[in-house]
Amino acid sequence: MTALTDHPRRYELTNELHARPFPKVSAPGRAAYLAIRAEGDAARRDRALDRAHLLALLDRYGAAHPAPDATHFMGQIGKYHLKWESHTEFVTYTVFAEGVAEAKFDHGTFDLFPQDWLDEAPGRRVASALIRIEAVESADEMITRLDDWFERESLACAHVLDEALIVASDFRIDEAGHTRFALFPRPDTGARRIGRVVQRLCEIETYKTMSMLGLVQARRVVGELAEIEMELSRLMGAMAQEGDTGDDGLLDDILRLSTRIETLVTQTNFRFGATGAYEAIVTQRIEVLRETRFRGRQLFSEFMMRRYDPAMRTVKAAERQLDNLAERAARAADLLRTKVDVARQAQNQALLASMDRRADLQLRLQETVEGLSVVAISYYAVGLAGYAVYPFLEPTGVTKELALAALTPLVVVTVWLGLRRLKRHHLG
Repeated sequence: MTALTDHPRRYELTNELHARPFPKVSAPGRAAYLAIRAEGDAARRDRALDRAHLLALLDRYGAAHPAPDATHFMGQIGKYHLKWESHTEFVTYTVFAEGVAEAKFDHGTFDLFPQDWLDEAPGRRVASALIRIEAVESADEMITRLDDWFERESLACAHVLDEALIVASDFRIDEAGHTRFALFPRPDTGARRIGRVVQRLCEIETYKTMSMLGLVQARRVVGELAEIEMELSRLMGAMAQEGDTGDDGLLDDILRLSTRIETLVTQTNFRFGATGAYEAIVTQRIEVLRETRFRGRQLFSEFMMRRYDPAMRTVKAAERQLDNLAERAARAADLLRTKVDVARQAQNQALLASMDRRADLQLRLQETVEGLSVVAISYYAVGLAGYAVYPFLEPTGVTKELALAALTPLVVVTVWLGLRRLKRHHLG
C-alpha cells in the first residue's frame, strides 16, 4: 500500500492562517503604534533593512530574534510586549504597556520607542497612534473625558462587539504627531477581545492613511487628464472633417496621445489598485466591530462615510476617467487607421485602373507597330525576292511588275507568320 504524502507546503499554508494572533491587552493599559513606509517603490523595498531595524530594537532589550524569513513577531522587550508585522508596503510596531498615566494621553507612551532608534528607521512614518484602555463605570464621566480628550466636531464614538467596549477617536493628529484612540471595556471583557479591537483600530488608521495616498496620486494626474481629454476631443473633431488629407498626421498624434495615456496608466495602476484594496480593508475592519450608537454620537462608519468615502470616490473617478480615455484613444486610433486603410485601398484601385489603361494603350500601340513592321519588312522582302526570282522568270516573258505582284501576298503572309511565331516564343 502506497503511503499518503502531504503537499510540501501543506503545513506552511495552514500555519499561515494562525501566523498573526491578536495580542492580549488588559485594562487599564496603553499602547503606542507606529507604521513605517520606505521611500519610493515600497512594495519592492529591501526587506533586509526592515529586519535589521527590528533586530536593533530587540537587541536593546536582549530579546530573542524572529526566524530569518519571518513576516511577524510577538515577544517581550523588557517589561513591555512588542508586536511587529511586515506588510506589502510598510512595517508596523505596536508596544503594549500596563497601566495608564494621569494625563489624558501621555506622550511618554511613545517614548517606548527610543528616539535614536526612530531616527534610523528605513523609511518614513505613515501612521502612529496612542491608545488608552481603561474601564470607566460612569457614562457621564466617560462623556466628560471624551469631550476633554477629542475634538467634538469630528469625534466618533460607538459601542462595539455587542457593547463589550466603547471606542472613540477624532482621527486627528495631535501636537506630537499621533492619532488618539480611547477604549472603555466592560469589566468582564477579556484581554484577547480587547487586543482584537486594538489591532483593528490600528489597521483602520494605517490602511486609511495608505489608501489616501491614492488621493494624492489622483489629484496629481487630474490636470493632465483634463489636457488629454481636450486634445483627444480636438483630434476626434479633426477626424470628422471631410477629406482624408492629413490622416497620417492625425494617426501619429493619436498614437502619441495613446502612449501618454498608457504611461499614466503604468504610473498609477499600482497605487489605484492598492487604494481599492486598502479601502476594502478599512470598510471590513469597521464592519467587524459591529458598532451600535452611544449617546447619539456618530459611528466610525458614519465618520468614514462623511470624510473618507468622498476621497475614495475621487480616486475611483480618476481611475475610471483614465481607463475611459485609454479606451477612447484606442477606438479613435482604430477608426482612423481604418479610414487611412480605406483611402489607401481606393488609391491603389485607382492606380491599378490607370495601369490597366496604360497597358491597354501600350498593347494597341504595340499591335500598330507590329502592323507597320509587317508592312515595312514585307516591302523590303518583296524587293529582295524580286531581285532573286526575276532572272529566272525573264526568259518566260513575265514582266517584273507581274512577278512582284505575285510575290507580294506570299511574302506578306510569310513575314506575318514569322513575327507572330517570334512573339509567341518570347511571351511563352
